[in-house]
Amino acid sequence: AHLSQDNNMLTAFADGEDIHATTASEMFNVTPSEVDASMRRQAKALNFGVVYGLSPFGVAKQLNITVEEGNRYIESYFSKYPKVYDYLEQTKILASKTGYVETVTGRRRYIAEINATNAHLRQAAERMAINMPVQGTAADIIKLAMIQLDAFITAKQLQTKLLLQVHDELIFDAPVEENEILVEAIDRIMPSVIELRTKLEVDVKSGLSWGTLEPLYR
Repeated sequence: AHLSQDNNMLTAFADGEDIHATTASEMFNVTPSEVDASMRRQAKALNFGVVYGLSPFGVAKQLNITVEEGNRYIESYFSKYPKVYDYLEQTKILASKTGYVETVTGRRRYIAEINATNAHLRQAAERMAINMPVQGTAADIIKLAMIQLDAFITAKQLQTKLLLQVHDELIFDAPVEENEILVEAIDRIMPSVIELRTKLEVDVKSGLSWGTLEPLYR
């Protein structure tokens, strides 16, 4: 949404809309309240697949549907979010001209095969060019959050330890008496490490072990 500046997608996030549930309701011609977990899972695969350059054949294979249905889903997606399509095409063109793509923070990835004469290599490079600014920016965000939260823990001389990063999650080992100050810091620091056109949200879970974490309602 931030990268494409698509108005419909920006509005959806601003309104707290579940993008995957909305896509599922359109895919299966049901109301959002009728969308079940399986429908949402397929819609999520479509949403990410389209953004990362899946073809109608690729969508069909992933969702176990016909190529015609896969093409219809893709067309429906881009009709709702037209600037996403524009962004994807512009990213490929820019990568072809410069030889690299960048994250929001300016971290570059050079893509050697972006102008390859071999169509298979070139198409793979184009998918890489599309993928990197999105996935790379997400990686930058979580790393910036780690740096700032570690600085906070050190400055406050807490006993809390930052143990692991798992994709977009951080795992802390914290004494119960430090939970309140830690949650406040997480809520304040993680969503604000980078300025985006969309609001970042953070979910916090707590428990006696990683396997027994439960959402904190606050």
